Amino acid sequence: MSTDAATLAFGDLRPEDIVATLEQTGFACDGRFLALNSYENRVYQVGIEDGKPVVAKFYRPGRWTDEAIQEEHDFAIDLADQDIPVVAPLEIDGETLLHSGHFRLAVYPCRGGRAPDLDNYELLNQLGRLVARIHLEGATCSFLHRPRIDIDNYGVTSIDYLLDNDFIPEDNREAYESIVEFVLDGIEACYARAGTTREIRLHADFHPGNVLVDQDKLHIVDLDDARHGPAVQDLWMFMSGDRAEQTPQLAALLEGYQLFRPFDARELHLVEALRSLRIMHYAAWLARRWGDPAFKIAFPWFDSRRYWDDHVLALREQVALMQEPPLEWRDF
Repeated sequence: MSTDAATLAFGDLRPEDIVATLEQTGFACDGRFLALNSYENRVYQVGIEDGKPVVAKFYRPGRWTDEAIQEEHDFAIDLADQDIPVVAPLEIDGETLLHSGHFRLAVYPCRGGRAPDLDNYELLNQLGRLVARIHLEGATCSFLHRPRIDIDNYGVTSIDYLLDNDFIPEDNREAYESIVEFVLDGIEACYARAGTTREIRLHADFHPGNVLVDQDKLHIVDLDDARHGPAVQDLWMFMSGDRAEQTPQLAALLEGYQLFRPFDARELHLVEALRSLRIMHYAAWLARRWGDPAFKIAFPWFDSRRYWDDHVLALREQVALMQEPPLEWRDF
């Protein structure tokens, strides 16, 4: 399969392509479909005749190899088999990664729900328990085809891409080059304070948007970014607000987490370092996808002077935050 042809087909994906592809894989579509909130891949809820809707994920060409996608699928299936509410891909004729013409796709059962309320400590406690159970499985073996979350993959590589491809306005370039050196130093200092931490398989993009709350049930979705990293990566994005607000949120998460798996408190030194890495990685992700017209429509502010002013300011704030003591882990 030609990568250029696959990229062209992906960029020009149309409703008739979606329906035809699903029907080729054995689904009788009823013509209803809804584009879901995804930019990296193309994800659609599709109505099925005489059945419940399904969610079809069309993978962006060139991002992951087939082997890396299969590792994601296998991880999700292993978690679901242990009654962890991860939405895993459906198996069709013995396969979860499907190929149809230029497209690679997976089909998932459709699950609904709302984003979690981060002020609901009982819900955070439940999330902590689920994360610990995910990590118990994540620690049993390693990915062979997926990278790590670390200073090189998320930090240095992101900085180099932005600078080498002239995405930063000239008026912001000097300030950016100056601040990222302090950010990298701060991240290294945080990792030094944390000491040697064990890296395991993670969800890695575990934020409120990837949890669906349906009454008393939770559904965990989108393991597309699954990688190796420290356990706290799957916890810190469920804490919001200032330090006083985050402290009880952390306590609720870890009270649940510790019921299933010990948590190394030294990893709390990594929270602001991981946040800094995510900020830099996000900017580089937008730059890498800027040739996709969908990104220009969804993120029109990315190439503006205002965005880069705010980005540099956010990095300056992270330098200060990384110098502060970590969150205090108190009994909940």
